[in-house]
This record gives sequence, C-alpha cells and structure tokens, in this order.
Amino acid sequence: IGPASKKRLAEGDEQITNCYQLFGKFLMLRGPDTEERTVENMEHTEKFWQWLKQKGISSHRSAIVRAIAEKSATFFTGIYDANEWGDEDDE
Repeated sequence: IGPASKKRLAEGDEQITNCYQLFGKFLMLRGPDTEERTVENMEHTEKFWQWLKQKGISSHRSAIVRAIAEKSATFFTGIYDANEWGDEDDE
C-alpha cells in the first residue's frame, strides 16, 4: 500500500490508519451470518474488494485483498482458500 492509498484509507467516517485496523475490517466483512446462510470465502473477499473500491483504492486492489486474505489464513483456518481464485490479472 503506497502513500496515496494510505491517505485514502485514513479518510472518511471509517478511518484505517494501520494494518491492524485493515485486518480488522477484512474480518468484519466475513459476516453477518444467519441460521440459513453464512458468508463464504469468495463472497468475503469480494466484499473486501468492493469496500476498498469505495474507499478510493484503485491500484493493486486485488493484490491487497489476496495479501490480507492469505495472511489471515495463517491464523484463521478456513477463512481463505487460494484454490478458489483463478489466475486473474490485478484489476
């Protein structure tokens, strides 16, 4: 995340000023789950991608999602499965 993205993340009502908060936002988007339905991996990462887009992050958005998701998977089993992603170019 470069200086411009860092600045955009720190703007608005939902200010993200460090990587702990960014991970926290990613984890918050995992829900809400109900008795009938749970948020699965692909929906979760798509929600994070869309949130980054709303924050004005345009450079390397997919790479940011993957990096946060893959790192999260090291301490939360089942939160991300790299096999569910195709070989997409960064959008």
